[in-house]
Amino acid sequence: MEAVATMRADNASLRKIQSKLVQWELKENPLAPLSATQSDFINCLTDLANGNVPASAGNTPVADDNKDHAADEELPASLEKFKQSACVIDSTQNFLSWYNSIDAEILEHFDDVYLEYYEQLRSRTNECDQMLQEIDVSLDSLRQLTQEFNFVSEKTSSLHQASESLLQDQTRLSDTGDEIKKRLKYFTQAESISQRLHNPTFSVSNDTFVDILNTIDDCIEYMRVNPSFSETSTYAVKYRACLAKATQMMKTYVFGILSNATAQVLAPKGSGAPRSLEALDQPKIGDPTADAAFVLFYGKFQASSPRVKRITGLIEDRLDRSPDYEQLLGELHQSYLTQRATIMRSGVDQAIKDLAKKHKGDHCALVRSACAFMVHICQDEHRLFFQFFAKHSAQLIIYMEGLCTILYDTLRPYIIRIDHLETLAEICSILKVEMLDEHVSYSPESLEAFAKIVYQLLQDVQERIGFRAQNYLESDIRNYRPSAGDLAYPEKLEMMESIALSLQENQHPPHQLRRADSRSSITSGMSLVSLDTTPPTNDPALKVRSGNSPADLHGMWYPTVRRTLVCLSRLYRCIDKSIFQSLSQQALAHCIYSVSMAASQISQNRTTIDGELFEIKHLLILREQIAPFRVDFTAKETSLDFSKVRTAAYELLQKRKQLFSLGSNNALLEFLLDGTPQVREQLLDSRKDVDRQLKMVCETFIKDATKQLVGPVLTFIEAAQNHLRNHPGGGKTAAVAGAGPAVTPAATTASGQSTGMALRMAPFAAPQQISSIIQECVRNIKSKLAGLQRSMQLYLANKDTEFILFRPIRNNIIGSFVKLEQILMLNAYTKDDLTIVSCPSAEQISVLLSSVNLAGGSTAEQPIASFGSKVQPMRKISTSSSIGSNAAETQSVKAPIEKKVSFDSGANTVLEIERIEAPEVEKGEEALVDIREAVTNQPDQPTSQSN
Repeated sequence: MEAVATMRADNASLRKIQSKLVQWELKENPLAPLSATQSDFINCLTDLANGNVPASAGNTPVADDNKDHAADEELPASLEKFKQSACVIDSTQNFLSWYNSIDAEILEHFDDVYLEYYEQLRSRTNECDQMLQEIDVSLDSLRQLTQEFNFVSEKTSSLHQASESLLQDQTRLSDTGDEIKKRLKYFTQAESISQRLHNPTFSVSNDTFVDILNTIDDCIEYMRVNPSFSETSTYAVKYRACLAKATQMMKTYVFGILSNATAQVLAPKGSGAPRSLEALDQPKIGDPTADAAFVLFYGKFQASSPRVKRITGLIEDRLDRSPDYEQLLGELHQSYLTQRATIMRSGVDQAIKDLAKKHKGDHCALVRSACAFMVHICQDEHRLFFQFFAKHSAQLIIYMEGLCTILYDTLRPYIIRIDHLETLAEICSILKVEMLDEHVSYSPESLEAFAKIVYQLLQDVQERIGFRAQNYLESDIRNYRPSAGDLAYPEKLEMMESIALSLQENQHPPHQLRRADSRSSITSGMSLVSLDTTPPTNDPALKVRSGNSPADLHGMWYPTVRRTLVCLSRLYRCIDKSIFQSLSQQALAHCIYSVSMAASQISQNRTTIDGELFEIKHLLILREQIAPFRVDFTAKETSLDFSKVRTAAYELLQKRKQLFSLGSNNALLEFLLDGTPQVREQLLDSRKDVDRQLKMVCETFIKDATKQLVGPVLTFIEAAQNHLRNHPGGGKTAAVAGAGPAVTPAATTASGQSTGMALRMAPFAAPQQISSIIQECVRNIKSKLAGLQRSMQLYLANKDTEFILFRPIRNNIIGSFVKLEQILMLNAYTKDDLTIVSCPSAEQISVLLSSVNLAGGSTAEQPIASFGSKVQPMRKISTSSSIGSNAAETQSVKAPIEKKVSFDSGANTVLEIERIEAPEVEKGEEALVDIREAVTNQPDQPTSQSN
């Protein structure tokens, strides 16, 4: 049994081995994959083992390479040996042994091919060595030929060099002879030139004079360059003497021509020649006087200019050769300008005096004509100078400054006596714009001297303007005393409004209405009524609103505002930026003060509302009109703070015993360290001053308007709060009163009933008294609101501005009634008391305000909710000042309100103010934003009092 089991195990193991061997050569995923070459070897071995010689054994292709050929020859021998051997491969071990022997044999014969290739390389190396030996022999032959060639070349080159040396010697000797002749020429011409210059018949106008002058310059330059030559200094002296003679001849020649021309001008032939230069000032075509004056003062010199220009041209071309020419040219310039000054000074002086007599009393015409005259003189003198000379001269500027100084000396006494700012500003504009910016910039070279004098004159004018402007701002703006007509507000506006209505009715019949007639709110999206869809109206206020406001007219401005803006507009283009900033600071400060004083007087004469609206309108105008000035209205003021000095001095007196202390507590040292005054810098901004004043006036107007409409309610709220605050336990009730809409009457009764009853029992807080207060406020709203809005329309004439100012007033009115209702509900008032009081709700007040606004003061046409209606219990009450939403207004007032503007809308608005420069109404978004900020920052009237 054991044998059977062993046999079975062997068979199983054998089958397992066979299965593994079969898996070696599977087509898919074999365990021992063989390459194609290995497969061929195995097949070949199999055939040989079986005794079958493959048919292709004798037909093995012969490769070109010797390695393949040797392998084909050795492989059959090994196989043959294996075939002849008696060993039989019957196991794997025998096969591996046989395979190792075959592999060792193959490795043994593997290097045969390389050894054969090595032998071939050795043979090729021997051949190369033999070739190199032959090359060395050839190179030796070439070196020998090169040496022989170099020897022949050296002999030939030496022959050529000897020939060239002989030719160079010949040329050098020839050049030396020519150079000697050339240099001797500079020494041999001295005598001949001297003789010709001293010849009495020889003249500067002779054509050969130029050649002689060139020869003298060349000889002098040669002597300077070659000081080592024999007798150079002697001949240099001779040629300098010749040059001095030539320059003297040229100077005499030019002086004679200039003197002759001057004599002809000063003593002209004939008696009809003019003796004044005034005719040259803006000459007319065909004017015989102007032509004769020009011929007299310039024609004679122009006729002499070609002869002088020929000589001055020779001198100017030689300025870099000798300082004698520079000196000569300077003398000629001086002589020419002296002759011209002799002619022109008296003539210019007399001409300007004649102009002063001609324009006596008209300073602007005098300055314009005198400056124009000097412009022509300077241009003519500049042109005439360059007809004689080609190069510029500093003496010409000095000469022309002397002529222009006559203008300065004549005009300055007139300028320092002028008191009118308009005249000074116009003169400044003439000097700065017409003269400097136009004439001088067009021809700066010819008018350089004129520009200097005009600039000095301009500085004098600007200094005078600054002085007069300060006096003007102090006397005519700050200390302005208005007349009764200046303060006749709103009568002046109403009169101008009626005039505008009559003119508008005459130009446009009542049945014609055009969109172009409306200018009150061009860019606003909240226009009153669309002019294309609304039928004509006969309301005078609405008709006036379609045009410009009377307050927007330049002539209707308060005189100090108009004077301030006109003064600034005149000064803006006349004086320097720094001076203008300082004057603008003073002007705006004085103007704000003057407008404020006028508003106070209007408030005393008429009403507070009129004074405040007057000030608001003119501050808006002032702010809008200073916007175009592209300057910084901020000024820096530096001051010394001596507060520490006083403190240090006091401490020094307290520490007298430590004055001479040698320690760190020396009182004198502490005084020096701590008593140094501090430098403080403060920035003053005039624009912000205007904005600050505008904001303050707007806040005051809102407060006064609210008090005018609901003053009794505000007084009662203040009295009630004071009563609650002064009553024992009132602080708690007051805190409850300010707790907001979450507090109910029941809670109030539980926590502070006694205090609430105390307010209820107060005589001034009786329901009948509160009812009368409410009725009085309602009557005020019905009777005074239309007048308030009418005043705003009359002064401001811009719906957007009116809307911005009226919105906080409306919110304060609603908030006051809301606060009153809170006090009533939180202080133990019964339902019967509330019925007696009849306090209107926020929605009812909103409807009332809208109806009064739409009816223009007549509330009979617009019904409102009854104030005696039953109060809804447990209604939440908001303390916000902006109660009265658009939805509530839409439900209460439907068709009429939809056609009008809602005061709760938040449209982007644009303020329109008329400028000085243009009659059209322009936008003032910045001013509108400031008003918006002013009224937005205005605290709620009842809320502030309750706090």
